Amino acid sequence: MSFSTRILIAWFLLAGLATVLFLNSILNQVPSSVRQASEEVLVDSSNLLAEVASLHWDEGFSESSPFNQAVQRYLKRPLDAHIWSRHKTQSELVVYLTDNRGQLIYHSDPSLIGSDFSDWRDVAMTLRGEYGARTTRTDPDDENTSYMYVGAPVIDGDRLLGVLSLGKPTASLHPFITLAHGYFWQRGGIILLCALLLGAAMSIWMTRSIRRLVNYVERARHGERVSPPVLGDRELDRLARATEAMRQEIDGKAYVEQYVHTLTHEMKSPLSAIKGAAELLQEAGVPDTMRERFLGNIDYESARLQRLVDRLLSLASVEKRQQLEQPEELDLADILRHELEAKRPLAQKKQLQLELSCQGDTLLQGEAFLLEQAISNLLDNAIEFCLPEGRVEVELCGESEEPLQLKVRNDGPAVPDYALARVFERFYSLPRPDSQRKSTGLGLSFVSEITQLHHGQIKLYNLDAGGVEVCLTLPREQPDQSS
Repeated sequence: MSFSTRILIAWFLLAGLATVLFLNSILNQVPSSVRQASEEVLVDSSNLLAEVASLHWDEGFSESSPFNQAVQRYLKRPLDAHIWSRHKTQSELVVYLTDNRGQLIYHSDPSLIGSDFSDWRDVAMTLRGEYGARTTRTDPDDENTSYMYVGAPVIDGDRLLGVLSLGKPTASLHPFITLAHGYFWQRGGIILLCALLLGAAMSIWMTRSIRRLVNYVERARHGERVSPPVLGDRELDRLARATEAMRQEIDGKAYVEQYVHTLTHEMKSPLSAIKGAAELLQEAGVPDTMRERFLGNIDYESARLQRLVDRLLSLASVEKRQQLEQPEELDLADILRHELEAKRPLAQKKQLQLELSCQGDTLLQGEAFLLEQAISNLLDNAIEFCLPEGRVEVELCGESEEPLQLKVRNDGPAVPDYALARVFERFYSLPRPDSQRKSTGLGLSFVSEITQLHHGQIKLYNLDAGGVEVCLTLPREQPDQSS
């Protein structure tokens, strides 16, 4: 299970649990809140009817009395009220009157008249001057038969005449409670969905930054030149910078160790040659011809050491760079023509033909100095390994918006299969076909490093018709280094 999935699941469980607990606490309050609201309406209604009853108290509350006729007409009145999704078609109120002793003198159900209601809380407490209310089930085993009653005093001046009680079945409140439950669960589901989407967005944002950081570490581990990504989170940015600093320290130590080892190895041969020639020159009676040859060897090996150090310093400066410092718009064809003209005297010594072919759009972004150095090294390598009176062909082509391809071919001997995979390694060199001497082995490595800095690719392969070709592929635009 991925990290983002674990974050999303944890967030969903947390948000779901919080939502359920919150909704449960609210829903537990819904029934009591609805009943309290209904009770408050009953209080107002009962007190209003108590005032009406006080006006008709002397007339009595017989079946023919105006009060009873009004109540009966109300109870029979057809209703057409749409309250939320509930359609109310008839009245469900219960109205009854008791005298000041609690004896029932009027009831919307005439069969109950004459009963003693003095023990009911709504009547007893109202007669004591308190607020009286009760909830009673007609069937003790059935909650749906429960009625809620509220009593109101019937007063004539300062005299308490009796109690008017107004009742309503609590079952009539259940649809509203059910609707409220459904409403809150619906809104809770929406909130949970929004929380899920928010969690998904947070998970994507967090894991995207982490993935970018992991990708940077993986690419750096495989030797790619890559700058630490710019992340949105300050802590992740600090982690990226710390990782980059640690990588540079580790690379620096490994770099020094490797270079000390390889440099020591490569310097042994010219130093041994110089030491041997110097020892022979110190001997007495060395012929002049041998003296000149030994001095020539010393001069050659000294120059070789100088080239080794110079190229090694140039290579080191390029390898330490993570990206191009000042890329600019360049015409690679112009750089090729300039470097090719600079190599003509060297080619003429071996009686070589230099040919250049440029096709299509040759513009790209890069650093002119580095590209000049890379092309110079490629041409040097092609000329050195070309047979006398041979030919070096340089081809540059590229369609619009497609990468540029630079191909350098010569008529030299084929590269052995065992060496094809190592020609771009530092200090790896093959003997020249004419002199059988080796170079510093840093030229193609230098070209490879410059190519990587420009986010390009370089390949070397033998041609079926004979000769060797180096293909350099360079993108026209450099990617954003901050991503």
